[in-house]
Amino acid sequence: MKEEKPDTLDLYFMDARSKLIDIAAFMDRVERIGDVNDYRYQAFLKALSALQSQRRAETVLKQLSDPTSNPTEKASPYPASGAWKDSE
Repeated sequence: MKEEKPDTLDLYFMDARSKLIDIAAFMDRVERIGDVNDYRYQAFLKALSALQSQRRAETVLKQLSDPTSNPTEKASPYPASGAWKDSE
């Protein structure tokens, strides 16, 4: 007897659909209030373009992560921002 493969679309489509709608709503809110130049939103847009690549999850994670190889001397007193901000 052949084992049936789980149908990925049956399992995950509605969850992905919901997240996509959340992303669209987030973008609408950011654009409506005019925060489109914020480094986090710019990083978000860049990461969205990675959805066209072959290794989507890896590429998105790398684009939103600290690209440096050396640890910092001490942790920032500020909350995590979720996107890398270049030093100015």
